[in-house]
Amino acid sequence: MKKVILTALAFAPTLVFAQQLGNLETLVRSIGRLINLALPIVVAIALLAFFWGLVKFIFNAKDEEARKEGKQLMIWGLVGLFVMVSVWGLVRFIGNALNIQQGDTIIVPQVPGL
Repeated sequence: MKKVILTALAFAPTLVFAQQLGNLETLVRSIGRLINLALPIVVAIALLAFFWGLVKFIFNAKDEEARKEGKQLMIWGLVGLFVMVSVWGLVRFIGNALNIQQGDTIIVPQVPGL
């Protein structure tokens, strides 16, 4: 309970000065750029894991243990790809449902007199 109260107190100035969200907006945009840079790299790593498992599975036809490792690597590579593409599609679906397109600016209402 103390952690919740301390967290609420830590974010209280943000709520009080809600009109001045320049730093928060910069932080969110920076995180978004990092995610946009990292996403293709992570997808490529998952794809490489799948193909590495495929290579291990094919070239170790005699060794049952190595084939098992290759099969597990292929499965986890496919699971990783499925999860990433599914989340990507879900975010795009929700954005389209709420009529929020990527790159749109969000208009924050202003309080007159401040």
